Amino acid sequence: MSTTVTSHRTRPPVQPETLRARRLPAYAAPAIAVAALALAVAIVYGASIGGPVLVIVLGALLYLAGLFAAANAVEGRRAARNRTWSALIHSAFVLAVVPLVSVVWTLLSKGVKRLDGDFFLTSMNNIGARDPNGGAYHAIIGTLEQVGIAVLITVPLGLLCAIYIVEYGRGKFAFAIRFFVDVMTGIPSIVSGLFVLAFWVLIVSPWFNDGRPSFSGFAAALALAVLMLPTIVRSTEEMLRLVPAPLREGAYALGVPKWKTILRVVLPTALPGIVTGVMLSIARAAGETAPVLLIAGGGAAINFNPFENNQSSLSLYVYQQAGSASKYAPDRAWTAALTLVALVLILTIAAKLLARRNRLNR
Repeated sequence: MSTTVTSHRTRPPVQPETLRARRLPAYAAPAIAVAALALAVAIVYGASIGGPVLVIVLGALLYLAGLFAAANAVEGRRAARNRTWSALIHSAFVLAVVPLVSVVWTLLSKGVKRLDGDFFLTSMNNIGARDPNGGAYHAIIGTLEQVGIAVLITVPLGLLCAIYIVEYGRGKFAFAIRFFVDVMTGIPSIVSGLFVLAFWVLIVSPWFNDGRPSFSGFAAALALAVLMLPTIVRSTEEMLRLVPAPLREGAYALGVPKWKTILRVVLPTALPGIVTGVMLSIARAAGETAPVLLIAGGGAAINFNPFENNQSSLSLYVYQQAGSASKYAPDRAWTAALTLVALVLILTIAAKLLARRNRLNR
């Protein structure tokens, strides 16, 4: 009886280094970027074919090509594609942020020259072309009143219209509402101003003004409401459609009426998105100039009554000061533009914090 001994060849242990994929070192991407920028500078200025913009564009292209070539040689084609597309995405983000940073920096650098008490506490009444004083108090009051009235008109109408479309609307009537809302979204501001001028100023206002047409801040608020309404309706409609159906079904299963389900479940869930849509519409309304110029008339004096006499706004104030021949007007225009942006930003932050607090309380 013989026994056969089978010998197995022992394999060498696998080293940890062989389990790791080859990767570019951390300094490779910055080094390629510096080299690409230097090469772009040499090409553009050496051949005298352009300036800084062409250097940036050519440098970006050279950086993408160099990064793909280096990653392809070290990490493989798949990793090279991933790095290239990641670089393109980052470049798109930078391109989107650069104009925003440029606008903010320009507003801050040029708008701080008139950030003083005189600018915020006085108007342009009795201010001549050679007077360095004068402020935008009357324009700030007009903007707050006109936009505030427009918000009071459009927010309830927009919410009710969106709720009807999403929760109740069926058939041709709901389709017609959606169609006209889409049409109103593209209406130019001057058209809304002409509509309010023809209807309110020339037809309705004479009933309350001894037969004479009257410009007012309320008329401007009506024109702004026409511009704000489609934005609020469309944004609210989309937010309501994003509310999960099981939330509604769970409320119905507990015997909660439909109107109470909408009020206590659907609207609170969609509230952050609704607030965002409302603030977008407010930002658009606050920056409109044509309707205020057409049916509010503007004005240099302070007017607290939006239903009588002419009234200005910050956007109209910027337009008037930018076209003024006074050497002090550009500084007023930049400061007013900065004030308008800061006002919209403050309102947006306050609305977001309020919506978040209400959601947490629930």
